[in-house]
Amino acid sequence: MITINEHYLKLQASYLFSDIAKRVAAFQEKNRSQIIIKLGIGDVTRALPKACIDAFHKAVDEMAVDESFRGYGPEQGYAFLRETIAKNDYQLREADIADDEIFISDGAKCDTGNIQELFSQNIKIAIPDPVYPVYLDTNVMAGRTGRFENGRYSGLVYLDSKKENNFVPALPDQDVDLIYLCFPNNPTGSTITKSELKSWVDYAREKKALILYDAAYEAFIHDPFLPKSIFEIDGAREVAIEFRSFSKTAGFTGTRCAFTVIPKDCAAFDAKGNKRLIHPLWNRRHTTKFNGVSYPVQRAAEAVYSEEGKKQTSDLIAYYMKNAKMIRQVMEELGFECVGGENSPYVWIDGKRDSWDFFDVLLNKAGVVCTPGAGFGKCGNGYIRISAFNSHENVTEAMQRIRQAFK
Repeated sequence: MITINEHYLKLQASYLFSDIAKRVAAFQEKNRSQIIIKLGIGDVTRALPKACIDAFHKAVDEMAVDESFRGYGPEQGYAFLRETIAKNDYQLREADIADDEIFISDGAKCDTGNIQELFSQNIKIAIPDPVYPVYLDTNVMAGRTGRFENGRYSGLVYLDSKKENNFVPALPDQDVDLIYLCFPNNPTGSTITKSELKSWVDYAREKKALILYDAAYEAFIHDPFLPKSIFEIDGAREVAIEFRSFSKTAGFTGTRCAFTVIPKDCAAFDAKGNKRLIHPLWNRRHTTKFNGVSYPVQRAAEAVYSEEGKKQTSDLIAYYMKNAKMIRQVMEELGFECVGGENSPYVWIDGKRDSWDFFDVLLNKAGVVCTPGAGFGKCGNGYIRISAFNSHENVTEAMQRIRQAFK
């Protein structure tokens, strides 16, 4: 008799976006002439940079000629892209990362979910709240949690991110083995300083723990004193893995290209306490279960680092950050406390009421869709997230409607 992985039965229904869709559909049915502006989903809306498109076309043309055709590429990624990433994203920022410590993939979401396969089921895991759901759900699937009770899974250590700690969680008050961190944070838009990040690295070194550091939004950091990578912190090579993506940086959400950085010093331990390097374990997993990102996509990603690509990407980011600034400014003028929107494309807003109630107010009075914070965890209740990923025209219109709604 074939049986299922019953840990999947612990998963809570993915109600957040389905519930949003139902409420929006009900509103639209009653207000057919109303144009709804969606500022909830974190998806880019502008075209790929021209430099990337040109590289894409050139690579596709290469695939049309026998002499330059490419079949299977290296699962870890082509050397031209790995070397370019290592130089521009790390070595130029004095972060000691080599090209063969970089693994190209089709998404940071995939990598943050897949990496947990390398670790035993018995480890103690620390997860932020509010949280990007992939961190949580993949560990539920793997059987590292108990049942879902009172809004949380037993067996996990939740790292509360609240106004009182500027949405940067404190170190856990108990020993943990695997720590998820995300900065700039999704959903709160909060950032972490070098000294704060160093305290996490020092904790991981002391406890022989490992940090999974999601830096998918690092390109939106403009404050020169904030770290863009955990590998800017001394000692991080031994205790951290970093995830990055071209999705928000250069609009690759539909093109799919990302990378994971695993230093060759980074280690975990076997049941006897022997040190085991993670790099070869991930390489084994990667080459077994993944066949690589397509050649044209990798050439397009490489073009992000060209002079033209850097300028065009910077212009894209500035476009979205202009939206974020507008969103935060208007919401603060209306009397709401906000986080994010300065080094992050997300604005986290204290609605001074239940998250879903505030969602309904914005939808019904302004025709604007946000994301209720309660969908990201218990600490998100009372907040909403507004995304800057839309056109200037739509964001301007949305803010005008919201002003009118709260007059």
